[in-house]
Amino acid sequence: MKLNTTSKYAIRILILIAKDSINKYNAKKISETLNIPYKYLTKLMTSLTKAGLITSQRGREGGYILSKDSNKIFVSDILTAVNESIEKKECLLGAGLCTGTNKCGLHDDWQKPKSLLLQMFEKKSLKTLTEQAIKF
Repeated sequence: MKLNTTSKYAIRILILIAKDSINKYNAKKISETLNIPYKYLTKLMTSLTKAGLITSQRGREGGYILSKDSNKIFVSDILTAVNESIEKKECLLGAGLCTGTNKCGLHDDWQKPKSLLLQMFEKKSLKTLTEQAIKF
């Protein structure tokens, strides 16, 4: 399983904001710091705001902050906020949908690692990512 670009950006954005909870980051600063196209970033920030992961504060001293403690935001929350399907049914071999009735040669072998990956996304908090991230 590979995360899409939007999901990777969302995780990196939230790590950036969580690493420096004292300062607020405006969209321009986030875009420049993480090298994310500004228009793409603003759409992404809207999704993260609607999901309740960040709050936007307007004004001269405004910017984005986390809406809740980083230990209460999980990777699965971030992926859901940007519509990343955690339980992808796409075939690992690229043969379209891969289900119990229409499966490829790796389907059965993939179920256990897929389940472990989903569990990791549900248990790994933004706080842990932030503490463990050397680069992002």
